[in-house]
Amino acid sequence: MTQTIQAKVIDLRHLIDTFSIELVLDGSFFGEWQQDLPEINDLDKKLLDKVKTGYLNILNYPTLLEDVVRMAVVDPLLFIGDFYLAPFYIKSEESIEIAVPDEDVIIKGRIDTLVLKEQFWVMIIESKRASFSVEQGLAQIISYLLGSPHNDRPSFGMIATGSEFIFVKLVKGNRPRYALSKGFLMRNPGNELYDVLRILKRLTQLVSA
Repeated sequence: MTQTIQAKVIDLRHLIDTFSIELVLDGSFFGEWQQDLPEINDLDKKLLDKVKTGYLNILNYPTLLEDVVRMAVVDPLLFIGDFYLAPFYIKSEESIEIAVPDEDVIIKGRIDTLVLKEQFWVMIIESKRASFSVEQGLAQIISYLLGSPHNDRPSFGMIATGSEFIFVKLVKGNRPRYALSKGFLMRNPGNELYDVLRILKRLTQLVSA
């Protein structure tokens, strides 16, 4: 009988043993989050400053649940980045299934926010509680990226806890490889949402080429 495993309970050890995923530490493997980033305009910066101020304000009223993180941070970020406009569109709570090779096991899950361009998975955004570490969403988002139907091109993802953002790149193959960007923190001086938006725009440029 086929066994079903929910993606939210998958851990990295399971993905390593099942899919032979490999973490790549060579910076050249995932250079896209640092190279040729587009500039953002003054209006974008002003709006992102408001997002940061609003987020810091709601921290005074814990506990921040996933829906609040999405409304206060992720949704405005997608709006400012024009990800609600053509050629992109949003599917919230998208179902996904991943068959485990040579086993009667299916990994199931639901993607929080999926931004698509011409059926290509541009960005999966998994928002978590502000008190969560990005590590708690990493195995889940890698599971979703493994489910991409596009085997010949990289897939990209972003985990947003509200307080931190991190980007993920996965390249399929006999041994899927993945790499991470640095973490971008809301608490850091300045506003690292500027960099988050620039990276989002850069990754969508790459898949639109």
